[in-house]
Amino acid sequence: MPRFSVIVPAFRVQAYLHACLDSVLAQSFKDYEIVVVDDCSPDACGPIADEYARRDPRVTALHLPRNTGLGPARNAGMGRAAGDYLIFLDGDDTLLPDALQTIADRIDATGEPDVLMYDYARTYWTGRSVRNVLAAHLDESGPARFRLTDRPELLRLLMVVWNKAYRRAFIEAEGFTFPPGYYEDTPWTYPVLMSAGSIAVLDAVCVSYRQRRRGNILSTTSEKHFDVFDQYDRVFAFIDARPELALWRPVMFRRMLDHFSALFASRDRLPHHSRAAFFRRAAASCRRYRTPGAPVPRRAQLRHGLLRLGARRTYQALSGAQRLGGRLRRGSAAVRRAVRGAALRAHYRTQLRLPLRSRDAVFAARGSGGYTGSPAAIEAKVRELVPGVRTAWICRAVDAHTVPTGTRHLVPGTFAHWTALARSAYLVNDAAFDRGLVKRRGQVLLQTHEGTPLRTVGTDLLDRPAAARGTDFEQLLRSVDTWDFSLSANPHSTLVRERAYPSAYLTLEYGSPRNDVYHRTGPADVARLRETLGIPAGSTALLYAPTHRDYRRVQRPDLDLERLIRVLGPQFVILARSPRLAGPGGHRAPHPRIIDVSGHRSVETLALASDALITDYASLMFDYVNLDRPVVLHLADIEAYEAARGTYFDITAFPPGIVARGQDELFDIFATDHWRGSRSAQLRAAFRARFCPYDDGYAAERVVRRVFLGETDGLPLPVPSAARRTPSALPAQDGAGAGVKS
Repeated sequence: MPRFSVIVPAFRVQAYLHACLDSVLAQSFKDYEIVVVDDCSPDACGPIADEYARRDPRVTALHLPRNTGLGPARNAGMGRAAGDYLIFLDGDDTLLPDALQTIADRIDATGEPDVLMYDYARTYWTGRSVRNVLAAHLDESGPARFRLTDRPELLRLLMVVWNKAYRRAFIEAEGFTFPPGYYEDTPWTYPVLMSAGSIAVLDAVCVSYRQRRRGNILSTTSEKHFDVFDQYDRVFAFIDARPELALWRPVMFRRMLDHFSALFASRDRLPHHSRAAFFRRAAASCRRYRTPGAPVPRRAQLRHGLLRLGARRTYQALSGAQRLGGRLRRGSAAVRRAVRGAALRAHYRTQLRLPLRSRDAVFAARGSGGYTGSPAAIEAKVRELVPGVRTAWICRAVDAHTVPTGTRHLVPGTFAHWTALARSAYLVNDAAFDRGLVKRRGQVLLQTHEGTPLRTVGTDLLDRPAAARGTDFEQLLRSVDTWDFSLSANPHSTLVRERAYPSAYLTLEYGSPRNDVYHRTGPADVARLRETLGIPAGSTALLYAPTHRDYRRVQRPDLDLERLIRVLGPQFVILARSPRLAGPGGHRAPHPRIIDVSGHRSVETLALASDALITDYASLMFDYVNLDRPVVLHLADIEAYEAARGTYFDITAFPPGIVARGQDELFDIFATDHWRGSRSAQLRAAFRARFCPYDDGYAAERVVRRVFLGETDGLPLPVPSAARRTPSALPAQDGAGAGVKS
């Protein structure tokens, strides 16, 4: 018996069916069957299904004698299905790579729920892909399995059949089938979710939902859209037959009104001559099933009331007025933006004609983020060493609290911001300033960069379109031509960047100012940082910081942190700086010993507070070895990463610590204490010698004396590595470093 039965109805999708079936057959998870249901399609869907069935015994081609529609075709597929779980995939959609493995893992982890809900991305004919905007409802924190009453917000998700996996025994026991007609998903998904004894969610995109330019059935103009009334009749009949589901009646009534309103508002679905009849049918259904109780947004209350009353002309007048008001508001906003933009440009051109302010310096980091990185270290040293200087920091208002007292805060896009860019003698950034920047004669621009490059950067991305993501290389080179100085942490960075960012700037191979803090922070300060982050006394803290994957639409860590924390035992905590945990306000950590630090401003603080680093390809590893603390690399997807992004050297051949090629191997590394053994120390020492030759706590001072004070002689010489003290020692911790559970 296969784990999954993937049911693919096919009707007039010959142009897409190959891609659909190939996306399933290419899955890394192999325990499945495919049932292709040729719904008497007039094109080549039937022969294509037969071709795949001949090539692979896991594919079954089922040919219906007459066209029955999507619902009955799915029923026919279920009749042939033998898998533990049913997965429905429309013939013009595709599964993402490793989707079945991800679904199988989540099913196992959640104890085989009746229904598993996962996410999708809309893929347009242009190639653009956009994730479901309500993906936050699939947050995996909280109980692994639950009932719909525990998370009713799941009903806000798109009510379709293909974003879920269904336990076949549950479906058969309940006798669920699809009805004929349009909107057949409605009387399937609502009853299934209301009846399920257990539901689980998977916060991962598994399906690519193709948005066809034309040919989508539900976007065609037809009176078949009247089928929606029969489908809601079936939903309410199901609820009425089960008294225990009566609590869902107000919710279904609200959903029905929303659905009717959306259909009536769509100008391309209902024939003009049938719109009045549709409205009358909608009003009749509203009167028949009216069940107050579900909250309705204020904007929708009047619309729902008019729909119940059957006041079609008033409804249409209201809708027309709302559309007109929306257009007027958008037009007014566009005019205001245009006027303000013109005023800013005129202001900037005026400021460019005024004298430079020789004592003014402007700093920014990470795309107008908060006070952090090498620009912050240099700014602090400028205020210390350069008399009379006036510094300003460009960042969003939300990050203004990070800017030190005495440093002016500039909000991007304001008149003050453009004045500073036009008239400050010094400009310092680790990224690019606004593309409208005009570099003036006499201005000095220092580019500090973000870390040491392992992955491909700059013009080296020309032949890597997946990683370049539409980079404007001409604009990139125009920006590079404004640099006077390019800061480099080591000879490797110098060689890479002078090739990847070709121009006439001067490279300052002085070390990384953002790493100075590692050499100037004592044990007492580290103890305070650990307490601030909530690290229990005596614990061993592991910083988990994976990097972005260019080849993935959805960023998710490859490491099961909850399982890792169980392997590690009670003496350990994990500081998780992960894309999966990041979000508005952050998500709850799934385990009390997993601390979500995804939104933390300073990675240097996190590094200082931790006892070891787990990462993959992040440039943080080059900085972290300054602390002389263990580094473990988790490189489960190195082949895919190399293919998409590329690296400048083989990190497995010259790593900063022990390398794990898979999750189980990483667990073994910690279980055997190999992560902090003598081999780990040897690798770290060699890596530090190669990539941190100038990191001694004085990099920022060297930069300031050279760039701001014009000193070329007498700069603080790098301290030889053999003479450096052990940086930022951890405070003594009773019980810290205890062995992990095997």
